[in-house]
Amino acid sequence: MNYQSINRRDFLRLSGLGTAAVFGGSLSSLLSACTDISAAAGLSVNENFTPDVEIALHAAPTEVAILPGQKTRVWQYQGEVLGGDVNALQVIPNSYLGPIIRVQRGQKVRVQFTNDLSEPSIIHWHGLHVPEAADGHPCLAIDPGETYTYEFTVADRAGTYWFHPHPHGRTGPQVYNGLAGLFIVSDAEEQALGLPSGEYDLPLVIQDRLFDGDNQLVYGGNGMMDQMMGFLGNRLMINGQVDFTLPVATRPYHLRLLNGSNSRIYKLAWEDGTPLTVIGSDGGLLEQPLVKNSVTLAPAQRLELWVDFSGRAVGDQLRLINLPSAAPDGGAVFPVLNVQVERQEQASETLPAQLSKISGYSENDAVNSNSPRAFTMAMGMGMRWTINGRTFSMNEVDRDEVVKLGDLEMWQFTNQSGGGTGMMGGTALPHPMHIHGLQFQIVSREIDSSGRSDWETLSDGFVDDGWHDTVLVLPGERVKILLKFEDYEGLYLYHCHNLEHEDMGMMRNYRVEA
Repeated sequence: MNYQSINRRDFLRLSGLGTAAVFGGSLSSLLSACTDISAAAGLSVNENFTPDVEIALHAAPTEVAILPGQKTRVWQYQGEVLGGDVNALQVIPNSYLGPIIRVQRGQKVRVQFTNDLSEPSIIHWHGLHVPEAADGHPCLAIDPGETYTYEFTVADRAGTYWFHPHPHGRTGPQVYNGLAGLFIVSDAEEQALGLPSGEYDLPLVIQDRLFDGDNQLVYGGNGMMDQMMGFLGNRLMINGQVDFTLPVATRPYHLRLLNGSNSRIYKLAWEDGTPLTVIGSDGGLLEQPLVKNSVTLAPAQRLELWVDFSGRAVGDQLRLINLPSAAPDGGAVFPVLNVQVERQEQASETLPAQLSKISGYSENDAVNSNSPRAFTMAMGMGMRWTINGRTFSMNEVDRDEVVKLGDLEMWQFTNQSGGGTGMMGGTALPHPMHIHGLQFQIVSREIDSSGRSDWETLSDGFVDDGWHDTVLVLPGERVKILLKFEDYEGLYLYHCHNLEHEDMGMMRNYRVEA
């Protein structure tokens, strides 16, 4: 079994089922939740909120030089610091990507987002624990020319978070056209470690893109097939640049990896077999460094690496590559990142044996430890990806999607696409499941015997330690997580972060109630 093993005959047969099917039967409750959020915040500044950092962000069309010749039309986040530390905003040179926002834990942040696109948009602060009005629910999408104001206190640990659009049905194309940026949080615990900083603390956003003969981005050329499978490009980009080479010195670096691709899953390794040292995941630092021969990075996931080039000589070259796996279009080795050792430097940083102290959750403390809340991902009628047989509707929350503020719960994601368990039989696709508004702990994984051989091509690269907001669930796999609903009531999302799956409706609301 291969994760992309649908043929065109199956595709055409199943697409004949129609697109107007009803999934999952009638819902138990229809909430006017979006109206509630809109009434709470968004279109005006709160005079009682005094920000430590205030930033203006515009989403606007522009042109950038990516390939030789004609410039490429993209959409870009453009930023300006309106108040506070001017270093809170860092532009990535020669990139269409948005600026990096750098803040401290505990700071109050105001972002005034203006939509200068030709269609509605809104920003989601991916991985951050924020009130519902600041989370970027698609019902809050603003029209061209409008401004939405975000105000929140940074409650999260030091880590690599990011921001991207979240309008329903248009997240994939908006991210693909360039709308993404990093949100990096620091805190006292991280700073006390003496990790590489400044020019030695480097973000690396990995994306795949497809260009036409005029250097313009191509998206969705295969129509419904791209939507069902997820869009895959044929040119790899790092920080918005093709054929990227990272110049380094003979010293340690802190590398922050983000898989910013719409759907591609990476199995990353150093070409010469040097192990990778992982020091952080989605939600920040691990307790101890973790050494892996390869790492699996699904869409939206982040990993932080300690990479020491001290043993290298000036002139040495090193390549980060993608190893073959059963992931869609993952059957061949291809280069991801070129590293060039350009200069000699001495550095005093050493890798700490203890990075952080994490107060994890206990399964026994979950209110439903013996009966996890179950979410099954499968292909439904009309070639629509579903969660528990349902697709997204802006205001709908069913009774099994309402949680209680303060509760610790066990959730279980089951991927029934493939292994003969789904209605499409041979159609087996991974689903990176993302939960808004919090970080969770991965408890366990179980794999069906029919999916084990493919699972084993990626499972050695899983980094399940630490905190996460996105977990990859492979065909035939069942993953249990622990998550706690703290501080904020309201409407949040959970969905597949294959952006084409999300735009097809593989997304649902959950509601936190006191």
